[in-house]
Amino acid sequence: QVQLVESGGGLVQAGGSLRLSCVASGSILGIDVMGWYRQFPGKQRDLVAQITSGGNTNYADSVKGRFTISRDNAKNTVYLQMNSLKSEDTAVYYCRRTKRGSVTWGQGTQVTVSS
Repeated sequence: QVQLVESGGGLVQAGGSLRLSCVASGSILGIDVMGWYRQFPGKQRDLVAQITSGGNTNYADSVKGRFTISRDNAKNTVYLQMNSLKSEDTAVYYCRRTKRGSVTWGQGTQVTVSS
């Protein structure tokens, strides 16, 4: 089974940018959906953005126009470019892959936005 490892989180000032990466241990070719989720303390994980194997994307309303999800199948990697970051974007960000009903999560990466 493919394993996912996120990186790119950190501390950034409000208005700044970060790019998260999610590298899969194996190929991400095939029909699947890759997504980024985030979790606030004491809350459930919520969808931030997702991208299908065909390149269709979907975003949470709160990040539309600021975040961009993309994938590089040759590098087995999914990215989340986050611009114009706000303090309310502070959370742990998780990568997720869904394929044929099977769900795989990464370990998460912390994003902290200081105001």
